[in-house]
Amino acid sequence: MANVIACRLLSYGKYQARGWSHLPEIGVRNVELPVPAPAELAGVRKQLADHGLKATSLQAKCDVTQANAVEVMRPQLQACADLGAKVCFLSAKAGDTDPGVVWSHLRAIGDMAAKLGVTVALETHPDLITNGDRGRATMEAIKHPAVRVNFDTANVYFYNQNVTAVGELGKVIDYVASVHLKDTTGGYQDWTFPTLGTGVVDFPEVFRMLNARGFAGPFTMELEGTKGVELDEAGQLKYIADSVAYLRRIGAL
Repeated sequence: MANVIACRLLSYGKYQARGWSHLPEIGVRNVELPVPAPAELAGVRKQLADHGLKATSLQAKCDVTQANAVEVMRPQLQACADLGAKVCFLSAKAGDTDPGVVWSHLRAIGDMAAKLGVTVALETHPDLITNGDRGRATMEAIKHPAVRVNFDTANVYFYNQNVTAVGELGKVIDYVASVHLKDTTGGYQDWTFPTLGTGVVDFPEVFRMLNARGFAGPFTMELEGTKGVELDEAGQLKYIADSVAYLRRIGAL
C-alpha cells in the first residue's frame, strides 16, 4: 500500500519559505497548510503548482461552541475543495457548552463538508479528542461520516499518562481520517518532539495497524521540536530530512 506522506509546512518554523522547495528535494510532495483567505487562494494554488506540491489537508480555525460556527467553516471548507484537499484539520473544544449544541454544530459542519467531498478531522486535543476513549465517545455522539479524528501520535502522551500511541490508536482506529506523525520522549506535558524514530512512538506498528484497515493517509509530519531549543536553518532542514529518511527506512515512504 502506497502511503500518502505529507508535511505540515509549519514544521519549518521561521524557515517556511525554504520548506516549499526543500520538501520536493527530499521526496515529499504533499503538504498541510493553514486555510488561505479567499484573496490568497489563487496565489497558494500557483505556489503549490510551481513546486510540484499538493495540499492534502488544510488547517481551519473555528470555535464550534458558537452559533455562527457553521458559517465560519463554510469558506474554509470551500477552500479545501478548491485546492483539492480532502481533509480539513480542526482543533475543537466544547468547554462548558452543552455537548448537544456542539454535536449539532459539528453535524451541520459535517453535512456541508460532505457535499464538498471533504472530511473534517478533529485533532487529538482536549477536550473532545483527548485520548482514544474520549475520541471514540465524541465520534459515537456526533455520528457523522464526514467528522472524524486526526490521530496525533505524540499528543496522546502529552495530554495523558500511562498510555501508548498504539494503545490509543486501537481505541479510535475506526474513526481515523488523518494522522499527524510526531515523536516524543513520552513525558506528560513535556514539549520534546524529536526526529521521527528517536522517541517512544512505535511508528512501524502505527502504520501496520492503519494499513491493515485500508488507511493510507494522509500521514502528515508535524515536527514541533523541543521547547527552548531554536534550530538554525540547516538544523531545521536536517530535522525534517532525517525524519523523512526514517520513514523510508521503515518502508512507510
